[in-house]
Amino acid sequence: MDGASYPVSPVQVVHSDVVVVGSGTAGMAASLALAQAGRRVRLLTKTDDLPGGSSLWAQGGVAVALGAGDSAADHAADTVAAGAGLTDPTMARLLAEAGIAEMSALLEAGLPADRGSDGQPLLGREAAHGRHRILHAGGDATGRTLVTFLADRVRATLGITVHTRAAAADLVVRETGRGRRAQGVLAYEDCTGWVLHVAPHVVLATGGTGQLWAVTTNPPEATGDGMALAARAGAHLADLEFVQFHPTALAVAGPPGRRPLLTEALRGAGAKVLDAGGHAFMADEHPDAELAPRDVVARAIGRRVARGEKVFLDLRPLWAAGKSEKFPTVASICAEAGLDPAAAPVPVAPAAHYHMGGVLTDADGRTSIPGLWAAGEVACTHVHGANRLASNSLLEAVVFAGRVAAALMAEPAAPQPVAVPDAPLVPGGAAAADLAAEAQLLMAEKVGLVRDGPGLAEAAVRLQGLTLAAERLVPARDYAGIRAGLELRNRLLLSLLVVEAAKRREESRGAHTRADHPETRDAWRHHQILTYSDLGRVAEVEPATTRETRS
Repeated sequence: MDGASYPVSPVQVVHSDVVVVGSGTAGMAASLALAQAGRRVRLLTKTDDLPGGSSLWAQGGVAVALGAGDSAADHAADTVAAGAGLTDPTMARLLAEAGIAEMSALLEAGLPADRGSDGQPLLGREAAHGRHRILHAGGDATGRTLVTFLADRVRATLGITVHTRAAAADLVVRETGRGRRAQGVLAYEDCTGWVLHVAPHVVLATGGTGQLWAVTTNPPEATGDGMALAARAGAHLADLEFVQFHPTALAVAGPPGRRPLLTEALRGAGAKVLDAGGHAFMADEHPDAELAPRDVVARAIGRRVARGEKVFLDLRPLWAAGKSEKFPTVASICAEAGLDPAAAPVPVAPAAHYHMGGVLTDADGRTSIPGLWAAGEVACTHVHGANRLASNSLLEAVVFAGRVAAALMAEPAAPQPVAVPDAPLVPGGAAAADLAAEAQLLMAEKVGLVRDGPGLAEAAVRLQGLTLAAERLVPARDYAGIRAGLELRNRLLLSLLVVEAAKRREESRGAHTRADHPETRDAWRHHQILTYSDLGRVAEVEPATTRETRS
């Protein structure tokens, strides 16, 4: 602080039945289901408009067993196999079975899908899937098509009030005779100032944490807000060490931040990964070559990039066969970068993509704090284990948003008295960007595809220093500065929690690789659960694949 005097802003109070934080697939799907059931919903998003989040950028598609000869059992088996021993089989079966019903309902409601001459949805194949089960819409614009469809419906639904440019600062939790209960969200809104959104139920649907790293496929808003909100409120978080790096982001120079994704469906369609000499080396790495699990492909590419070598994705055979029309997003990305996939392979490198861990929930999205729910990437149901199966993310968001809504509707929604907090002073502003960039580079260097004990210990110390530096920033006084300050606080907290989880898992499994512990160990076939108050030690250990689903 600079010692200046800042007036305390008043806090406005608004009431609703449910507050949903996040405007991606999970947030909008949950809002729609709740409003259609008669609940008054306030949807908060820090973005300028709907939709927001990583769903908008998803190219690959939705994994769902709609094809002839496919089944939910086969889809679940592939999900478990990809999860490196930590996927809950019950949750995988639930996802696959409910996914058929949910996606069929969306298609019936008018969700556009790519279809063949027979009118049936065209289904592609991606890594670690045993069958063609990837549903596409708009070619490689599936995420954009899905969230645009949902956003149009949200805007047309009277029971949903959307608050844009609304940055959530903290959950409001009340102590009761039976423990703590969530009762609302304190947010800073561009046009209104500080607002306390009071509701008996809060649904977190804020997506992932990709912007904690210097290179990511995620948009700027993916700063781990929901996980940080839950952590500060005392909720349990799980599996935070497991961060999936997508193997093939376009390798272009630039400051820390988002890099364009080149969808895995390209490799499913026959694209090859080449070294600088033109050798397709994935066949040397894994029997499934380009269709090996994502962690295998990412590490194979990452090792070469770390040695200063260049790696390329060869799209020439696809473009020569006229398949470029199926990948309009990729074609546009390459054109904007001045690259011609028909003439030469395009450079790629791994980038932070998806967080398998998150706020621990049951099968219906309940967290460890009554009244607080979570769905989508922000949540951890153990359905992804240590390595998410390709194209299960959009499916997860749709399925568990629906389950949250159904379970929430069965619970009482009686309003409770709430104490209105003072408006906080948020250290932030333009200077927050410099600290955020420093933290991103640190995470990329020490907590990336491959980690080790000394590097993780150094990262923890330096992150603590950045946290102290962030607290000394001048308080921000406008929306942009306050949002930057809140995001920086969230980034640093989640980074510390990820580092702590990675330090303690002394093995390599799925997306978590320790150079000093390269083997997978049976003793570590369990989940780690952390809380904010126990930062620095594991609060609890939960055996893998034996957890009962609480439905």
